[in-house]
Amino acid sequence: MTRPWRVLERVSTPDGQLELRQRGERDFLITQDGRVLMNAHANRSELALGERAAAALAAHPRPRLLIGGLGMGCTLRAALDGLPAEAQVTVAELNPVIAAWCRGPLAALTGGAVEDPRVEVWIGDVARRIALAAEDGPAFDGIALDLYEGPAPGVRSLRDPHFGEEALRRCRGALAPGGLLAIWAEDPDPAFVDRLRRAGFEVHQERPGRGGRRHVVYLATLAAARS
Repeated sequence: MTRPWRVLERVSTPDGQLELRQRGERDFLITQDGRVLMNAHANRSELALGERAAAALAAHPRPRLLIGGLGMGCTLRAALDGLPAEAQVTVAELNPVIAAWCRGPLAALTGGAVEDPRVEVWIGDVARRIALAAEDGPAFDGIALDLYEGPAPGVRSLRDPHFGEEALRRCRGALAPGGLLAIWAEDPDPAFVDRLRRAGFEVHQERPGRGGRRHVVYLATLAAARS
């Protein structure tokens, strides 16, 4: 018999009611107004995002990575496992309760990734963190966006604060030459690929895993500086 879900905590936020649910020892859900945002056992594309971002930065002596969206910490854990001890990882998370859950009941899923000495958790919108970095000059060697919703087709997407034309220009300004912009998405969107290219990125996309729902990981790279 399938065990019922137990609500560990329920918190009201400006974007809706967040719930952390548990079933068994390591089976967790995070929901928003009843919609499943994250599942502890359905995260292969999130893991791939972190792994690919870390691999792209492997040649950097002190890589600086910004991760947008903490979630259950799976993308962060995957990135940390591939990064050197000298790496600096900033995680921008909009909801402080998510960070608290990752330090509390979810910590065992990732070996306490948020407590890793390489990690700084910045509470706020990752779009704002990227804008600040773009104003001050290149601050990161890589940016990985693992948000609740990835880029989606439609006219409104051109003005999206995270994936629109201006947002991608800010990402470019926040990245060092040769930097990586890695993005999780639910489904492929050729128009978004074109938008990345117009913003100055070379684009590769993957759909990790086999069978079932296969999400997308975009890997967009800036040209390296010429000597």
